[in-house]
Amino acid sequence: MSELETVEAENHDTVEANVIPLSQFVEDFGDGLLEAVARQNPPVYDGHPDPFRDLVMEGFTRDPFPAQRDAVQAVTRLLVDAGEPGAVINAEMGTGKTMMAIATAGVMHAEGARRFLVISPPHLVYKWRREIKDTLANARVWVLNGPDTLRKLLAMREMVGAPASDAPEFYIIGRVRMRMGFHWKPTVASRRLYERLEGENGSVLTRVDAAACPDCGTLVRDEEGNLIPFDRYPDDSRRKCPECGAAWWSLIRPGRPKAQREMVRDALMQIPTIGQKSADRLLGQFGEAVLEDMLSDNLYEFVNLMDENGDLVFGDRQAARIERRLATLEFSFGQGGYQPTEFIKRQLPPDFFDLLIVDEGHEYKNEGSAQGQAMGVLANKVGKVLLLTGTLMGGYASDLFFLLWRIMPQRMVEDGFRPNARGSLGSAAMAFMREHGVLKDIYKESESNSHRTARGKRITVRTAKGPGFGPQGIARYVLPYTVFLKLKDIGSGVLPPYDERYVDVAMEAEQASRYRSLESTLTAELKQALRTGDNSLLGVVLNTLLAWPDTCFREEVVKHPRTRALLSYVGSVFGDEPSPKEQALIDLCRQQKALGRRVLAYTVYTGTRDTTARLKALLQQAGLKVGVLKASVDTSRREDWIMEQVEKGIDVLVTNPELVKTGLDLLDFPTIAFLQTGYNVYTLQQAARRSWRIGQTQPVEVVFLGYAETAQTACLSLMASKIAVSQSTSGDMPETGLDVLNQDGDSIEVALAKQLAA
Repeated sequence: MSELETVEAENHDTVEANVIPLSQFVEDFGDGLLEAVARQNPPVYDGHPDPFRDLVMEGFTRDPFPAQRDAVQAVTRLLVDAGEPGAVINAEMGTGKTMMAIATAGVMHAEGARRFLVISPPHLVYKWRREIKDTLANARVWVLNGPDTLRKLLAMREMVGAPASDAPEFYIIGRVRMRMGFHWKPTVASRRLYERLEGENGSVLTRVDAAACPDCGTLVRDEEGNLIPFDRYPDDSRRKCPECGAAWWSLIRPGRPKAQREMVRDALMQIPTIGQKSADRLLGQFGEAVLEDMLSDNLYEFVNLMDENGDLVFGDRQAARIERRLATLEFSFGQGGYQPTEFIKRQLPPDFFDLLIVDEGHEYKNEGSAQGQAMGVLANKVGKVLLLTGTLMGGYASDLFFLLWRIMPQRMVEDGFRPNARGSLGSAAMAFMREHGVLKDIYKESESNSHRTARGKRITVRTAKGPGFGPQGIARYVLPYTVFLKLKDIGSGVLPPYDERYVDVAMEAEQASRYRSLESTLTAELKQALRTGDNSLLGVVLNTLLAWPDTCFREEVVKHPRTRALLSYVGSVFGDEPSPKEQALIDLCRQQKALGRRVLAYTVYTGTRDTTARLKALLQQAGLKVGVLKASVDTSRREDWIMEQVEKGIDVLVTNPELVKTGLDLLDFPTIAFLQTGYNVYTLQQAARRSWRIGQTQPVEVVFLGYAETAQTACLSLMASKIAVSQSTSGDMPETGLDVLNQDGDSIEVALAKQLAA
């Protein structure tokens, strides 16, 4: 070794010796850093609670935990005392974000706020109503989610200018109602006129049915002053009469209008234990008017319904099931399909609501989402916004840009992020990414034949986004407006231990051989397509290689998405016998059953490549009792459906993580197994914590199963990378079961494609 090399090696060893992990650095020097940050940027809430607000929370029916109280104190100080337009509660799944939001509203009501608007996932609308009632005993709750929504909205408009109520008022909208627009039809009248037309044989009297105002009779004319025939009146715009101002359109409810008896029958059949025959018997015995009145206003009178002899119609067990279901149902017998967001935008003043609470706020991060745009309209209308999320960021700076724009546009404009001349935010989002995120300019050099005198080089530049969010962006847009809460902060003894682990499953020999052949064939096809600039194979190849190891119990036919040419064919490998991963799941479920624990098994293949039926059959053959939750179970019924399955004594619940990723407390399933994860970081993080929540008494174990040396392992590795970035905005250095796979990389799809095409 030369003298220069020796010196360099010694310097390298010295540098290595002086390097310590970031977590160790924070632990050693954290106190000094915290003091310096506090001097430069004084916190809005320094840990000293407002005595009055603490006293208000003591008066709630449910007492928040100390950590939850601190979060409420911080949020109210930010929104009320500091006058900021928005706040974010970025709390880990299971910490009680709903409870903290309700407590914030209760404290703000004690200081003068009156009305609170809540945007909820559709399956949690009635859970919100239940928790509000359980926390604030005198609260009034309006659910704007059924066919009688218009009637409630009109009643709300009558409240404008009325004296304030002594009780806090909550108005809950399901996310599926978050659209701008409504159904309508023209309502012009037909007015018969006679015109005399001159012809070759003299004048002829002709009848014309012209469109006219239904109120004052004014004839409708086009831009050139010509009469518009009634049967050709345009239905592409809503117009008013220029004379009397009457509207020439009317709101309609889509679909065939139902008779009252039919609506009541449909409502009865939503209740457990009541089918069509039972509904008809009740209608015949009591009549639709009586039953409608009970279901609309007095549910407990219906539960204790008596016949003409004074005997209860429903037995004890039936009544208990009905009462539990009625807690999550709201029966509506009104008409009208007007979107609540449209009505609030047009008909209610800006000061009608004092606070907008947005549950699962990360669902509104997409630029072109109609629900996201509607949320932005409401946020601008209300003025103060409280965003609830467990996963504020999914790995990219662009995830935050549109959320920030919708809840605090003024702050974004101040920082120079404005729409362009066409009203698009695309350039502003790109500028935000370039300043605070990670953008990679990819230069590609290729030979060009366009030069006549010499061989030239053509350079093309493509910009791609990468996972990451800079510390300056965190300091500017996250820390000043966000309250962080981890489950470990709730307090010792509140939650049991939590453990994640990754299990590398080896493929069976024939399965591995066919996978290598499939991978080789599809990779060659992909490389050939990419060389010609054809990217259409990318999704097909990635999805096939991810899915095939788990779905090789069926034959796989891979065709080109455009030409439909056959790319590859692989026969089935497994028949009735389980694959290695399925056997690993069976062994896990048997082990957990012996310990008296239920298992929640997640599989993302529930559509074309459905694996749920096979998993149910294999688990049942192994002596386990299985329930399968499918998308056909209505969102509002899923919580009740799962409780029924637990009552029946199931050992395993199989479902897609998308169906239970938010809001549901699955405390009966302390063991969670992921057969696949999908691409979505939000879904993975939410679904993994369905069981580790306040109220859980058993240790929680989460197991990730992946086939070794396949695209599945690469996918899990990239998910770990994105989770690490997303948790950096929560001030957390992750130490999860997926960390053993963590590597730097691009988005999942891009990184997998790079590995395949390498």
